[in-house]
Amino acid sequence: MTTNPHHPLTVAGEPRAFFGRRSGKRLHKGQDRLFREKLPAIEIELPQGGLDPGALFHTAPRRVELEIGYGGGEHLARLAAAHPDTGFIGCEVFSGGIAKLLEAVDVAGLDNVRLFTDDALKLLLELPDASLDAAYLLYPDPWPKTRHHKRRFVSPTTLGELARVLKPGAVFRFATDIEDYADWTLAHILRAPAFRFAPARPGQWHEPYPGWQPTRYEEKARAAGRSVSFYFEFIRR
Repeated sequence: MTTNPHHPLTVAGEPRAFFGRRSGKRLHKGQDRLFREKLPAIEIELPQGGLDPGALFHTAPRRVELEIGYGGGEHLARLAAAHPDTGFIGCEVFSGGIAKLLEAVDVAGLDNVRLFTDDALKLLLELPDASLDAAYLLYPDPWPKTRHHKRRFVSPTTLGELARVLKPGAVFRFATDIEDYADWTLAHILRAPAFRFAPARPGQWHEPYPGWQPTRYEEKARAAGRSVSFYFEFIRR
């Protein structure tokens, strides 16, 4: 599947960007080496005619899971180490985050991680229907200013793409410490017929996922005084 220039998620024939800057501090020597030597071997290049996610890995994985905007990569690297028979795809455009995950992959010798270093939407548009077993969007940029809300990743159209690529019964996890973004996401999900939100009890969404370990962004939120987080879990019908 090639990107449709008239798709509602495209601008001037290119998918809309849901991120801001791509780089911050200059990479140190070791990170620069990993960008040159490690990244090319695990970076995803979008082919013409669509992408088979299972074919990205040396051994056919039992499951394929996607993390959108993995930040420093702690969550993705931890899952990849714990589940070597699962293939993990990480989407991140910020060079510092990519570098940190490359370091984790290199140190742990993880062979079940592949990285996409452009807008996650471009990847979603090329994935086949019902090809993913889980998706994660953890502590994404909340784009708090009203004029920037269009950059928030959660929208009816992006949820539509996620619903298309997730298998029936697959989990989509969304976590944030920003109440406005939590409300925004829940409102969109409740209008998305492909997803089911059915917590076992009121307030369960404030309880971390089983086995959860805080990301560096969550720790920064705690340090800034934002002590309440939302851990939503949505099921693809």
